[in-house]
Amino acid sequence: MPSSGKERTSALPSEQAPDLSITADDEVHLHRAGYNEPPERDLINSFARFRSSPLEFLREVSLHVSGTGWRSYDDIVGQPIFYSGFSEEMKSKVLSNAMLVSKVRELAAKRVEVEANEGLLGSEDAVGEKDRKVRRRVQIEESLMEVADTLTDDMICKMESKSFIRGAYYLTTQLLTRAYHQGVHVSSEEVLRLRAVAEKAARNKQSIIFLPCHRSHVDYVSLQVICYRLGLALPIVVAGDNLNLPVLGSFLQHAGAMWIRRSFSDDQLYATLVQAYIDTLLRNGFNLECFVEGGRSRTGKVLPPKFGILSYMLDSVASGRVDDAIICPVSTQYDKVIEVDSYISELLGQPKPKENLLGFLSASSVLSLKLGRVDVRFHEPWSLRGFINEQQSRFSQLPQQLDTKEERIRILRTLGFKVLSEINDVSVIMPTALVGTILLTLRGRGVGKSELIRRVEWLSDRVRAQGGRVAHFASLPTSVVVERALEVLGPGLVGLVPGLPEDTFYAVDRFQLSFYRNMTIHLFILHALVSAAMYTKVKQGGGPENQRISYADLHDQTHFLSQLFRGEFIFPTEGLTTNLAKTLTALERDAVIKITRDPSTAHVLTVELSDAERETGRENFDFYCFLIWPFIEAAWLGAVSLAMLTPPHAHSGDVFLALKAAQDRSQLFGKTLYHQGDLSYFEAVNKETLKNAYDRFEEEGMILVTKPREKGQQATIRLAGEWMPERDPATGGIRAEGPLWAFAEKISASRREGKNRRDGATVQRRVLGLADVVGAGLWEDAVLQGRDLEGGVLEAARAKAKGRSRRKTMSARL
Repeated sequence: MPSSGKERTSALPSEQAPDLSITADDEVHLHRAGYNEPPERDLINSFARFRSSPLEFLREVSLHVSGTGWRSYDDIVGQPIFYSGFSEEMKSKVLSNAMLVSKVRELAAKRVEVEANEGLLGSEDAVGEKDRKVRRRVQIEESLMEVADTLTDDMICKMESKSFIRGAYYLTTQLLTRAYHQGVHVSSEEVLRLRAVAEKAARNKQSIIFLPCHRSHVDYVSLQVICYRLGLALPIVVAGDNLNLPVLGSFLQHAGAMWIRRSFSDDQLYATLVQAYIDTLLRNGFNLECFVEGGRSRTGKVLPPKFGILSYMLDSVASGRVDDAIICPVSTQYDKVIEVDSYISELLGQPKPKENLLGFLSASSVLSLKLGRVDVRFHEPWSLRGFINEQQSRFSQLPQQLDTKEERIRILRTLGFKVLSEINDVSVIMPTALVGTILLTLRGRGVGKSELIRRVEWLSDRVRAQGGRVAHFASLPTSVVVERALEVLGPGLVGLVPGLPEDTFYAVDRFQLSFYRNMTIHLFILHALVSAAMYTKVKQGGGPENQRISYADLHDQTHFLSQLFRGEFIFPTEGLTTNLAKTLTALERDAVIKITRDPSTAHVLTVELSDAERETGRENFDFYCFLIWPFIEAAWLGAVSLAMLTPPHAHSGDVFLALKAAQDRSQLFGKTLYHQGDLSYFEAVNKETLKNAYDRFEEEGMILVTKPREKGQQATIRLAGEWMPERDPATGGIRAEGPLWAFAEKISASRREGKNRRDGATVQRRVLGLADVVGAGLWEDAVLQGRDLEGGVLEAARAKAKGRSRRKTMSARL
């Protein structure tokens, strides 16, 4: 642990390449990474404002209109874009795609057969039947191609005008530099490497597929701006059509957005059209940008991959229709995310507002915000063809060969998790994330400024020790970096206690600060899970021998927790035994734990806190526990909320309840438990984390979930039979026994001890009684709306759950 005797400067480690800054004078500069003095050393120079400097403002506008220097966007690296006729040329290539033409003929032929069987083709005269079928098939094909033409026009990007993109760049950077006043930073090494890869890809007519993490709408804006400023061909951005708003939608489409539906359902024509467009783009070497997580992360951490559009890109190359494409994972980190206020409202159960540009601008006051800086990092690009070949070679060595479909699914899953892991590898931990993490991992109410600075330095060292990157700020003292972080976070998130001898800060809005804490958790997830498993003994107190845990118990609880959170975090893939051994070795090396080993075999026998860790007040151990405790609380809340699904005496166990209503009630249940003292962390009522818990319970067969058959119907839920709690015949209350309560208790063993939770009997009575009270509304709705399902659907749900319970669970990735 670093000494707090002398404040350090945030010195740049020798192994990190300098940042690249590009200024408006058309010069490229290399300089030490971080905040730059003077401020014009940012990637995007702040433009002159009309009120403060009207002549300079007019000069800049003139330079953009005339396309002077780099603004012309003429000599780009990549395939030609932004010319008149680009859209029609792309549409022609898509509509003539062999796969699309074949699908249209197939759909038309099937429709003709249906109409013939239903007697819709006229006379039953066999002589003319063949001609009538041919004429009808041609007619249907023409109609389908007209539909495809309209769908294509709505979907494809329309990069038609360089004058337009010059103006769009100027407008976008005006907004971006107003909001993120400390600029956009990239690594010179990464950008120069990317440019070299882009030059080679352009010669080979290969596409670069940028796969960024997704935390904000600013993600694709910042990447487009960087590519424009560095002279790289802008990527075509795969975007959901929920953003295709009046005026804004057309603007984005002409700037590079391609619109796709959020759901394709069973529309075979549309799905084939999307594949045809992806094939066309990749065959012609156009760059693409796609968010592997699907939607924006509302929690601050990387989300599990979504495989929709990624599967289309993989299929283009795996099928041989496209020779190769280059994958480039991208991390975009912010001092402060512009939409975080709306994220918190959503996570607390408020309906998601419709996308609206004016609402976005006014709600966030983007024109007057000072949100710090943006850091964009590019992982080393790699060949998609090479990745596919490598995976297929691995599968060929398996004792049991996979069929083509199963092989493709495994490759797709591996691709998704590989990209997310590499995004985490290059992510930069911002000062706001460091400060937010420290404030949420302290035992006290607040922290003095000197201690906050010391802990930020300590956490920076821990991040680097884990192989992570910290945003650097040249030779500025850590105190200045912390002050800038506090300024960006603002008094709405971090409060200052007035009138004390030392500035003392405290978390005002823990829920919102958790967004920034979650930006660091991926680096410490293994340490956190092992520490939480050890806490089952440490929480008992007493002497060291009382807090010692056997390796078998540690292994068991760590395995349980890693399985519980396998849909919540991205774990290393080496497996439980290997990763547990590595983590114990690392904690022992850091003097956090002491390990007793068998002298003859060197096998771990017991684990306990080290003497040094006890002397420092469990500072390191508690830090790791504080990181994971809110997620453990959320999992426990999800488990005990299932008690609400226990039928009252008047109902049978076969009644299904509305899934969304059940999840909403579980959030209300959690808020009540928090305010009554049975839940320590308000972040535990996070809607997204609770939803993940329910998904995990469904995977394990604990709950039966039926999906809606038709549009407008709701998904429904009930407890699986073997997980159904029993009621006390005398009192009618839910008994604290059985598999569900045992499951919740196993989670609870790693929860943070609280003053209201030491008396187990009282907790059982209070929590389960409250579950009955909160869940009563669900059962009243079931009576009013008649949610009992038909026997066929019920039996299908039972069979589905039975199959899940028999399925062997995935080995833990910890």
